[in-house]
Amino acid sequence: MNLSLRIATLLLAAFAGAGLQAEEAAPQGAQTANGYKGIWFTLGQFYGKGEGDNVYAKSSPTPTFPYGDKYSGGLGTYTAKHTPLAIYSSEVDKTFFVYGGTTGPQERHLLCMVSYYDHKTNQVPRPVVVHDKNGVDDPHDNPSLALDQKGHLWIFISGRGQKRPGFKYRSVKPYSIDAFEQVSVEEMTYPQPHYMHESAANQRGFLHLFTKYTGVRELYFERSEDGVTWTEDAKLAGVREAGHSRGGHYQTSASVEGKTGTFLNRHPNGNVDRRTDLYYVQTKDMGRTWTTVEGTKLAVPLVDVDSPARVVDYASQGLNVYLKDMGFDDRGNPVLLYVTSPGHEPGPPNDPRHFRLTRWDGNAWKTTTICTTDHNYDMGSLYLDRNIWTVRIPSQPGPQPHHGGGEMVAWTSRDQGATWSIEQTITHDSPRNHNYARRPLHAKDPFYVFWADGDPTKLSESHLYFANAKGDQVWRLPYEMNEALATPERVDQ
Repeated sequence: MNLSLRIATLLLAAFAGAGLQAEEAAPQGAQTANGYKGIWFTLGQFYGKGEGDNVYAKSSPTPTFPYGDKYSGGLGTYTAKHTPLAIYSSEVDKTFFVYGGTTGPQERHLLCMVSYYDHKTNQVPRPVVVHDKNGVDDPHDNPSLALDQKGHLWIFISGRGQKRPGFKYRSVKPYSIDAFEQVSVEEMTYPQPHYMHESAANQRGFLHLFTKYTGVRELYFERSEDGVTWTEDAKLAGVREAGHSRGGHYQTSASVEGKTGTFLNRHPNGNVDRRTDLYYVQTKDMGRTWTTVEGTKLAVPLVDVDSPARVVDYASQGLNVYLKDMGFDDRGNPVLLYVTSPGHEPGPPNDPRHFRLTRWDGNAWKTTTICTTDHNYDMGSLYLDRNIWTVRIPSQPGPQPHHGGGEMVAWTSRDQGATWSIEQTITHDSPRNHNYARRPLHAKDPFYVFWADGDPTKLSESHLYFANAKGDQVWRLPYEMNEALATPERVDQ
């Protein structure tokens, strides 16, 4: 699946010949949008009140309340399995970021966008359309971002299973969003590219973790020195319970000092609505070998439920696991932010839902509770400074309570996650829920976290925001732009 620009068109034809929906390549020059308009989405899996012993009615594709959709709203910075979405570059003092955009406030036409925030001028340019999804309205096809050692931006655009292909793009010039060339078209979903300037094995290049829809949803990886020539896709995980013919996983990953780690859950018999358990694996040689956190070598793909890589058995507790963000502490130990829930349906009957943190302390795995939340798809990010750990999450009920997102809050811990307290209310009295707060790699103030808003109960406009580290200053990116550059609008708090 790892083809160069010269044969990308041939692979597009192969997708079409196989009956798959393949979009044509985007133009090479920059097509800009006249503002920052986030994509709005509804899954169309609605739940109402049941009868008798059934708390929930069967799911419906038509809007049904009081519980509403499994997830919906402003999803320009979706999903948690797309990472990273933003990277700060000290060489040019800019934070580059990608998101899922659209063409207007009442439109659901997905555009894969890239832009930057200039820390010197406090301005943003018109965002660039890297790839027009040509009628796709689904932010599962959102992009992820990487930055190589020469400053070229790499945009990894997600496909969706075997129905829609994914794409890789490279900026023509370093640190520039003016033009992109298409490098490949292939089957990949939930791209998680890691550019390693040098691994522990003195290797550099890309390690890309992603999903393919084999066995329903399974995890794969590939490796490249230059981003053009890639190794064959290798399966990382395909856990099956005894007697099950199917399986599945979601993951979230991070890298530090040449090491890449990933936390994953599992989907019993491929049922995503029963996602459970936590596993962790890591590599120090760009995927040539994989180990547990202690360094015990693992055979991949993972196939056994009771693998040495399993961190927490949530299946026996009857809890679903929704991964959010991971990072490494100052000693290089992995830490995960996630939500647990008794079930997949939205609404109060599946309370309590908890934001939790699981970390390796050097000797054992430790799990603590941060706070409750009101939706499985409330998503935020984890910041692991030496003395203070912070999560920026939509844990406070918003204007559309018990639906995806809410008001953004910064919770802090000064004892490595053992106890937590609210440090700052980032948003309040908002007209629409905020969700999917994302952490830029090497984040620098004031673009320290960014996210989108939207009304999960009905089609709405979706704005993009960013905030400083303290959380007492929030800016909104311009929804409309009449000039080439604009200054983000400060939002009163």
